Amino acid sequence: MKICTVKELLNAEVKCCEERLGDHVYSACGSDMMSDVLAYVKDQAVLLTGLVNAQVIRTAEMMDMVCIVFVRSKEPTADMIRLAESSGIVLMVTDCRMFDACGLLYENGLKGRAKKRE
Repeated sequence: MKICTVKELLNAEVKCCEERLGDHVYSACGSDMMSDVLAYVKDQAVLLTGLVNAQVIRTAEMMDMVCIVFVRSKEPTADMIRLAESSGIVLMVTDCRMFDACGLLYENGLKGRAKKRE
């Protein structure tokens, strides 16, 4: 799925790195706990979160994510936008709730990483 499709599905507003909307993403995750993202998320390209602080950008950067969607109309600060721009991370804002946003993306083909059976 292209990032521009994520934008359309979530009726999101792009805050930075609009030039990357044509990039493809293949997976996503939703979390407000960056410690969980660091511990459990692998190979995810899109992060959906309601947490608004610089740690979100740093976490996405460490995990090689290319897009962050802030749910519930949460607005990133100017400092966060500058940090994301310097890392080439697309920032978007949607008024969708986390559950609805994740469901819309999943329903339209963007999956999470498959859990391995033990």
